[in-house]
Amino acid sequence: MMANEIKNPRAADYGIKIGRFRAGRNNALTDVSGVRVGHSTVVFGSGKLNPGKGPARTGVTVILPARGDVWKEKVQAGSFVLNGNGEAAGLMWLKEAGIIETPIALTNTLSVGTVQKGLVEWILKEHPKIGISDDTVTPLVFECDDSTLSDIRGMHVKEKHVFEAIQNASGGPVEEGCVGAGTGMMTYEFKGGIGTASRIVPLKGRRYTVGVLLNANHGRRHTLRIGGIPVGQLITDLKPKEYQDGSIVIVLATDAPMDSRQLSRLCKRAMLGLARTGAVASHGSGDVAIAFSTANRIAHYPKAPEYKLRHLSDFWCNELFEAVADATEEAVLNSLFAARTVIGRDGNTVYSIPHYRLKDLLSGSERLAQW
Repeated sequence: MMANEIKNPRAADYGIKIGRFRAGRNNALTDVSGVRVGHSTVVFGSGKLNPGKGPARTGVTVILPARGDVWKEKVQAGSFVLNGNGEAAGLMWLKEAGIIETPIALTNTLSVGTVQKGLVEWILKEHPKIGISDDTVTPLVFECDDSTLSDIRGMHVKEKHVFEAIQNASGGPVEEGCVGAGTGMMTYEFKGGIGTASRIVPLKGRRYTVGVLLNANHGRRHTLRIGGIPVGQLITDLKPKEYQDGSIVIVLATDAPMDSRQLSRLCKRAMLGLARTGAVASHGSGDVAIAFSTANRIAHYPKAPEYKLRHLSDFWCNELFEAVADATEEAVLNSLFAARTVIGRDGNTVYSIPHYRLKDLLSGSERLAQW
């Protein structure tokens, strides 16, 4: 690390300010009260790829979407798929029912089944009647491809790593970059991975929080933009020797009382923030967003045929749409700023974005005068 670089850097540390709304206390998904995030990172070996044996640069990230038991008291949810080259276990039920009732997990492409099994095992321990006198369960697992850095065929993420991520889950600051599911990911041909951000939205005497956490593994260098500046066309070196189209998974949380339809609309606006950084949803990319609201809890087995829910008027959604686009843009940048250089299988090196060069490139721009 150079003398003028910041330890554990984020975009805001370098003066980048996106949008008019202020960030939450931790500028993270966990600023939505009750939401927790945990990681389990799997790193071992180096040198030549030995399929099934390593090296490994992978992991799992788990999001617990609300306080208490989301199986018994579900949260409303929505989704949007911009480009569908990816696996999203459990998404069909989310779209049909408009709810989330399990933890949400992110991992690599070939470990979806293992991670889903790990979540099932954890949920069965919590709820011994599932599959007997209670319903069965379909946990949510989303993936990105880390095969350019990791021995993906080895499926080195195990059920124990899911349990570990859940055990590690907490509120407060969220570790970003090369951690958990983001360990082997790259973004715009720089090292990427986990990124998060949040915004506080005041509405007529009320105050709502919107949080974003994403696993960034997408984009070609030449399309990368920061604050509208074509950074990817200005930094043309520091490229990995191997690169392929990747994906991005975006998880949104809010305490605003939005229903499933509105939350799906929120997911679409996250893609606008993603596009600001240069994403074009390439043919080989899986671009998926899910959103949930903690404002209403829905009983698994309601005692009455009707129940009341708080509901935000559509006419008051615009500020939330704006906030989620801003937070998504910043979360992508945070994934880039936080990630460190990683040497993966076969010596493939994915470099961290050079912060000191970015500052020099952008300091003369009137659009980023604060630099």
